Amino acid sequence: MAQEQEMIQVLMRAPLFRGLRRRQLERLAGRFVERKYGEGEAIVTQGKGGEGFFIILSGEAEAVHRRADGTTVVLNPLLAGDFFGELAVLTDMQRTASVIAKEPVECLVLTRWEFVSALKEDAEMAVAVVQQLAERFSRLLSTL
Repeated sequence: MAQEQEMIQVLMRAPLFRGLRRRQLERLAGRFVERKYGEGEAIVTQGKGGEGFFIILSGEAEAVHRRADGTTVVLNPLLAGDFFGELAVLTDMQRTASVIAKEPVECLVLTRWEFVSALKEDAEMAVAVVQQLAERFSRLLSTL
């Protein structure tokens, strides 16, 4: 139960899920699956399809981007409680960066098909997610 509460706290920090009610977050929390990765293993790979939304439970990883000239840039470290891939739960677009485990990493993953299924079951949840996306898009446009 403590793990579910921690997951709900992480989900509440994710911009995509900010408009959801507690019961909706609880429903999503129940759809996550656990995955483990070894040191040096790719959790997600740049240029490949997105699997979904990840929450790091333990370990350390880093998001890296390989430029066209072959150089690699570390975008940011990812520690327990951090999350990534919130847009991958909505689209089949290719990943724009890789996430590599710097040490053994344990993650919880909400796959795209599980998230879409949850949205189909709860129209109110779908509307809240669309509203969050619209707000983010509007803020992005206002900076141009």
